[in-house]
Amino acid sequence: MKLSLAKIRLWVIIVALMLLSGGIGWRIGKNSLVRFPQDKTVRADLTLFWQVWDKLEENYLLKSKLQPQEMVWGAIKGMTQALDDPYTVFLPPADNQDSKDDLNGSFSGVGIELGYKEKTLAVIAPLSGTPAETAGIKAGDYILHIKDESKQVDQETTDLSLPQAVRLIRGPQGTTVELTILREGIKEPQVIKLTRETIVIKSVEVRWLDGNIALLKLSQFGGRTAGEWDEAVKEITARAAVKGIILDLRNNPGGYLEGAIKYASEFLPAGKLIVKQAGKDGKIQTYTASAGGRLTTQNLVVLINAGSASSSEILAGALRDNQRAKLVGQKSFGKGTIQEALDLSENAGLHITTASWLTPNGTWVNDTHGLPPDVEIADDKAVAKGVELLKI
Repeated sequence: MKLSLAKIRLWVIIVALMLLSGGIGWRIGKNSLVRFPQDKTVRADLTLFWQVWDKLEENYLLKSKLQPQEMVWGAIKGMTQALDDPYTVFLPPADNQDSKDDLNGSFSGVGIELGYKEKTLAVIAPLSGTPAETAGIKAGDYILHIKDESKQVDQETTDLSLPQAVRLIRGPQGTTVELTILREGIKEPQVIKLTRETIVIKSVEVRWLDGNIALLKLSQFGGRTAGEWDEAVKEITARAAVKGIILDLRNNPGGYLEGAIKYASEFLPAGKLIVKQAGKDGKIQTYTASAGGRLTTQNLVVLINAGSASSSEILAGALRDNQRAKLVGQKSFGKGTIQEALDLSENAGLHITTASWLTPNGTWVNDTHGLPPDVEIADDKAVAKGVELLKI
């Protein structure tokens, strides 16, 4: 049988895996690999995989399309997609770099944080001051179609993974992309044309209302957040007679779990429960506030909306359940799982859902479709309501 260079390379990888896999048995046939994991009831026979590979090499019309590396990546993507979990994804090198750029806070695009609602690609949040916000895109909007003539893209979003959608929507500064948006309460989809810009996300900002109320805006939990947070907190604690703090988590799509724990600890006494994490073995791990919080005595209100997701929901839920603050605004997004980001060989990456999380009172936001606010009010009135509550 004729072996392509790509297949030879794959077999080398397979043999290496065999040598490295303690507790996992393998059997090689003429054209197959059968894997026996520690769970002896599970086996994977790759005979069919190789049959398809061979038939494509032998018969496919457009030989230039037979890119071995892309085919291997596609097969791995299919493996993760078979789990039916949109947040467990394989990231080829370019997609993996895009994901890191997101958390580092600088990239070229339109300023949309993407996720899924009812397995449909959706806007978690438009980022402040970006083309998406300017064009009127809102948290919760469904994205049905992506069109970019310069990249020859004209594609429905059904079955697109998050990295694929990000790659299609992003592009060089000054180029355009058209998104077909469906919004709840509006019958017909609308097409919105966006011009890409260099997006630099400022994670933390503070401004003052009525002289002595701090509006502390936390936009994301990323690589640049810690330094900006420290500067903002120093400004607040240096000011005399602070009446209270409005912690604004609206349109904060989340990020690192460690960030949610760190910033919750700023507002809670040491030892207070922040979040419960349930892993694949069903065991519950708890995270509590560390000592040294600098904002534990000020009156506090937290703003949330449909763009508050993941780590921002952990933070909001911890402050609510510990009776530290009231939640004001609209129901949050409802993403109650935790992903681990792994770097693989060849600069590829893998995001794996490793746990679900619960608020201190045991709420799983996937079940409740988000955290409900204590005071429900429209976005444009939320800050004023926060000021009112702090003055009571």
